[in-house]
Amino acid sequence: MTQTTTPPPVGRTSARRPRIHPAWWVAGIAFVTIVGAAAFTAAPGLLVGPLHEEFGWSRGTIGAGITLQLALYGLTAPFAAALMDRFGIRPVVAVALTMITLGSLGTVWMSESWQFVLGWGVLVGGGSGCMALAFGATITTRWFDKRQGLVSGLLTAGGASGQLIFLPVLAVLIGEFGWRAASVTIALVAAVIPFVLLLLRDYPADVGLAPYGASQIVPRPAPATGAALRTVRVLGMAMRTKAFWLLAGAFAICGITTNGLIRTHFVPAAHDHGMATVAAASLLAVIGIFDVAGTIFSGWLTDRFNPVVLLGVYYSLRGISLIFLPMLLAPEVHIPMVFFIVFYGLDWVATVPPTLALCREVWPEDAPIVFGWVLASHQVGAGLVAWVGGVVRDVTGSYDLVWYAAGALCAAAALMSLVVPREPMGQA
Repeated sequence: MTQTTTPPPVGRTSARRPRIHPAWWVAGIAFVTIVGAAAFTAAPGLLVGPLHEEFGWSRGTIGAGITLQLALYGLTAPFAAALMDRFGIRPVVAVALTMITLGSLGTVWMSESWQFVLGWGVLVGGGSGCMALAFGATITTRWFDKRQGLVSGLLTAGGASGQLIFLPVLAVLIGEFGWRAASVTIALVAAVIPFVLLLLRDYPADVGLAPYGASQIVPRPAPATGAALRTVRVLGMAMRTKAFWLLAGAFAICGITTNGLIRTHFVPAAHDHGMATVAAASLLAVIGIFDVAGTIFSGWLTDRFNPVVLLGVYYSLRGISLIFLPMLLAPEVHIPMVFFIVFYGLDWVATVPPTLALCREVWPEDAPIVFGWVLASHQVGAGLVAWVGGVVRDVTGSYDLVWYAAGALCAAAALMSLVVPREPMGQA
């Protein structure tokens, strides 16, 4: 007797069509998970000052731990995408949340810098990478045949905005109760999210439906074996193409100018100019609010316009804004700074939907894994500047040189994006 859980054959449509396609519920659950995961990567930028004051560690030393966190956040993503193909989404995310809980809670009792590197760098970095943008790419690719640009923009906004919106909350906790309160809070958030994951499903076929916008049900594929080998094989295939190096290089600059520079060093840079930490963190939260609109709108544009042109525009505008930033930092928040925050928020990760769209065009069968490797370059770039920015501040006493260099890099990213070839490649 056939079990009721067996999906209908390919070519048949579901007899019962819900008024709201479950793909949107899955996207909503993924959004909540990504926003929660963002809290785990939000804190290090706020810890630079308190850890320097309590333990006497240099900003370069603290930046090294943040560098490792950001790098592992990206390097874990492509393997996580392959592991989700092998074991399913929920087991992979559950292990990741356990790592984050242990890493953040363990730092409460740390006394040496290597313990910070292990807790925040290795455990939190590796765990949060499993719920990075490659997770969103997996959801988008599996559940949506249409509106992929819009959904990728929505999920991207959840991650980037969650990081920034949590900052003022964590800043208040650190100001009132010390940095350890932020570590405990993050551990508690990680323990709650698994309840949300109980509602998540891996494939539309699990509920007897076609992906959103498709007319036919696609059966759940057999578990993919050799996840790690496949991940490396896909990387080797992608590295033989010009498109990969251009996308990865431009996206590395994206990471340099967002997570690595603004998210990590904006608060201490503003504090150098006399601005209160909570006020600076609140400005980052405003970036997060406008990032939601900017990234979703970018997804909408990606469904309608050439993603190569969109990337060129985004990087050009970001570079111009960074060159003006050193002139805007002051003890008080003035109107020009508000303009910068709004402008930068709209552009924060607007680059993700067109980048993911190009990965789907060039590598249609392996897009989530290839995008995971492109994301790895984003985080490696971010991690490098998290460390370099701290060293420049230690040596020169100012962040100005870093802002100007980042603006020049954005110009290079714009040029790289405009020449990305779009011919489809085969499966690895």
